[in-house]
Amino acid sequence: MTTEPNPGAATGPLDGLDRRIVAALQIDGRASWRRIATALGEPERKVARRGLRLLESGAVAVRGLVVRGETVILRMNCRPGAVRDAAVATARRDDTIFSYVLAGAADCVAELQCPPGELARLTLDEVPVLPGLVAQQVSPVLRYFRTVHEWSPGILGDEEITALTGAAARPVDGVEVPDVPLAPDEHAILRALAEDGRRTHDELAAVAGVSVATARRRVESLTRQGVVSIRAAVEPALLGLPVEALLWIRTRPDEVEEVGRLLVESPLVRYAAVVMGEHQLLVDVTQPSKQALHAFLTESAWVRRAEAVQSHLVVEAWKRSGVPARGVSPRPVAGG
Repeated sequence: MTTEPNPGAATGPLDGLDRRIVAALQIDGRASWRRIATALGEPERKVARRGLRLLESGAVAVRGLVVRGETVILRMNCRPGAVRDAAVATARRDDTIFSYVLAGAADCVAELQCPPGELARLTLDEVPVLPGLVAQQVSPVLRYFRTVHEWSPGILGDEEITALTGAAARPVDGVEVPDVPLAPDEHAILRALAEDGRRTHDELAAVAGVSVATARRRVESLTRQGVVSIRAAVEPALLGLPVEALLWIRTRPDEVEEVGRLLVESPLVRYAAVVMGEHQLLVDVTQPSKQALHAFLTESAWVRRAEAVQSHLVVEAWKRSGVPARGVSPRPVAGG
């Protein structure tokens, strides 16, 4: 299997303005360059030039993640020499949200969308045929405290964030599949957003065969109802956060909510979810150094309420926010 390295893996961190533009896209991936420039207090032409360069280089990718199923976490152990193959094969699935290679007790971890009633097929038929797999653990997600869609890594100030979002906070992503009947034009818009989350309303209207005003309403409605979330995928290392770890945290059942709340007080926590299994919480955290990670694991307020923590360093990311690494072409899942 031949694949190229993950985008951004071999490049250094972005400069200050590039990071701020990426942070703005993480807040609103469809924001116009004019709106981003106004929020950041920078010239529009400069922001547009920098932003287009970031998108064209692959340093950041904006995509619409369409909700097609409830999410589950897949932990994999593999034969020696087969770890990357398993991670890449998982990343190729079009129902995979992220796929990481880890240093730790688990070799790979992935988040997948599983349509209602299909968990048995996923667990018994599809996962076992992944290349090199010797052991698997599938854990349904019960609740999100934060998803990467909602991650804002502390680069922008409160006024800049408000200028991009308005006063209202963004709703937390849910785990339920929205029961929303979709018209043919809505399906067309969703397909277009999955390819490029920054497609203009004019472009979406042409693809769906509707007016620009209708396309705008469709996007707003589909987003509000949780059918699609617009995500900006970027390697944390490009934002000056080269150390990324996944944590499995066990605590008393009556402490789960408080531990989750304390975890997401940190802007460097990208993802925090309640999962089924021996450990109730799965957390993705980024840090500027291993020393900073050590402090997060030993000195944070949430640590006093945790009974056990398993930490795994992320060493390769083959898919983030539904966006595969360069060279990984998606493949439809069985029955998809």
